[in-house]
Amino acid sequence: MTPGPIRLSEGAHTALRPATTARITGGFWAARRRTNAEVSIAQGPRRLEEAGNLDNLRVAAGAKRPGFTGDFPFQDSDVHKWLEAASWQLAEEIEGTAGAAGAAEGAHGAHGAHGGELAVQVRRLTELVAAAQDPDGYLQTYYQVRPGAQRWTELHWGHELYCAGHLIQAAVAHHRATRGTELLRVAVRFADHIDATFGPGKPVDTVCGHPEIETALVELYRETGERRYLDLAAYFVDRRGQGTLGDGAEDREADRRPGAPYWQDHTPVRDATEVTGHAVRQLYLLAGAADLAAETGEDRLREALVRLWEDMAATKTYLTGGVGSRHDLEAFGDAYELPPDRAYAETCAAIASIQFCWRMALLTGEARYSDLIERTLYNGFLSGVSLDGDRWLYVNPLHLREGRTGSHGAQGARRTQWFRCACCPPNVMRLLASLPHYMASGDADGLQLHQYASGSYAAGGGAVRVGTGYPWEGRIAVVVDEVPGDGDWTLSLRVPHWADEYGAAVNGEPVAARAEDGWLRLRRRWRPGETVVLDLPPRPRLTRPDPRVDAVRGCVAIERGPLVYCLEQRDQPAGVGLDHLRLDPGTALRDRHRPELLGGVTAITAGALPSRPRPEGWWPYADTGAGAGTGPGTGTPAPAAPVEPVRVTAIPYYAWANREAGAMRVWLPV
Repeated sequence: MTPGPIRLSEGAHTALRPATTARITGGFWAARRRTNAEVSIAQGPRRLEEAGNLDNLRVAAGAKRPGFTGDFPFQDSDVHKWLEAASWQLAEEIEGTAGAAGAAEGAHGAHGAHGGELAVQVRRLTELVAAAQDPDGYLQTYYQVRPGAQRWTELHWGHELYCAGHLIQAAVAHHRATRGTELLRVAVRFADHIDATFGPGKPVDTVCGHPEIETALVELYRETGERRYLDLAAYFVDRRGQGTLGDGAEDREADRRPGAPYWQDHTPVRDATEVTGHAVRQLYLLAGAADLAAETGEDRLREALVRLWEDMAATKTYLTGGVGSRHDLEAFGDAYELPPDRAYAETCAAIASIQFCWRMALLTGEARYSDLIERTLYNGFLSGVSLDGDRWLYVNPLHLREGRTGSHGAQGARRTQWFRCACCPPNVMRLLASLPHYMASGDADGLQLHQYASGSYAAGGGAVRVGTGYPWEGRIAVVVDEVPGDGDWTLSLRVPHWADEYGAAVNGEPVAARAEDGWLRLRRRWRPGETVVLDLPPRPRLTRPDPRVDAVRGCVAIERGPLVYCLEQRDQPAGVGLDHLRLDPGTALRDRHRPELLGGVTAITAGALPSRPRPEGWWPYADTGAGAGTGPGTGTPAPAAPVEPVRVTAIPYYAWANREAGAMRVWLPV
């Protein structure tokens, strides 16, 4: 079995199950994952060393003079996320060099024989984490080495369970990748310590300010078979919303008391009607609740998850799939509060959305969750890492004004090599390293392809090979390699919600079947070697916003296939500023693949009308009615002189900010 982040129990109550084998072998995502492996993951230990994360572990292990390095108590989580990313990557390397037999050799054989430098680093950091653990299983260096810090006394901001969750996920990944138990033993000891500490009648009866432990404990249950970890996850889901965290710690300053909705402690998950508060916290909580619903089959919890996803998708998600509109508290805003220039849209929030959506896709079998995964993957997530894999965006705005080239750092719109709060880079690494897991699923009837990437996938008793130039090209060829016996078997292909036209053929013969609820289900008696071709023409199109999104009313955006496009200043004619531009929707959109541009992208040109700032008058607002005065000193600017139409160039949004700093915008006035 190809290892992945979700391995459902045999009795899980889901419509679909993850693929048993999933490999991406070519095309768009193979190239991005190669950069992730060769650049991003490879540089991880050096970045963690420079930031002091590894020294904190050495101090806790007694190998270095006491003192905590860093500004945040959750520095350890960056190490854990890197270990998870490296483990998924190591699994691929082991599989590629020795197959399943190599993995079965155990941790030493897998690390030493097949992993090269990556395996050496995984082993080194695993040993460092294990050495830092206290005898009773506790592990968070901030509270182990910082003078005056006390365990479990700062649940609002301490992130102890958050760090534990990432440790558990890293340990599960490491165990699935290598069969080694070194890191899993550390995680189990910490989980046992948490189980002895939290719950009714135990020393602590509340939740962590940052969810994450919930989804990790469910996966630990799946990995070990220990039911008490599932029960502990249920306790944390059930306890949240009971007001135990309140507005924040009483001894904190006012801005550290953001209110119960910030950490979703204002109402129980099952009763909530909208996503609210810190976006990453909310979505990690919902991912954990979805894992719990998958294992328990609870209808009420499932209904709440559907309701909250619908609120997020319909009223609080950017065109790019990004979520979290407010810089203040990194939070969801009100319904339709989606300003493009002030979008926070944290990279980690996009990752959390993908994780939540994938769990909902498995739970329900509905294609719409994978539609949103696709949109987020290609846009709001992928923009978070540079094309060279060496620089990052923490926030992902949809508009950067002229003269506001942005600043480096977490709040800036310029790519940065690392952050003081470095949650996003290793989070990107772990998602890209585990990406094959999100491509396909299976059920009793057959196999479903959720995302399109060249590779091989096995599920539902069958196996297929996919070849495609997606997203630049819309032709997807699927070869059936294996089928379960001589009976009917269903191959289901997701038809994206953006595809207003599509066609399919089996062995060259057009099929009459049409997609239902986003799935084109082809059920027949298949033979190995038969081929399906799905055609999804990725034509350029203009997209308008919901009129309730006030910030972009009267604007359109350019899209092509799953990609959202933007204008960057450097691609436009001289003298044409993005803040003084109106798109002409009556002119044709023209697309052309340009191998020399940004690593090879399909660019789109459109007709536009530039306008010049009107210097006359001091007041920028004008009366639109009859009799409005014009000219200098009257309070309204004079009409601008006529201008010649121009052709402007749009590039995929994910590729912006990879050249010199400059203006950018997604939504364009018409």
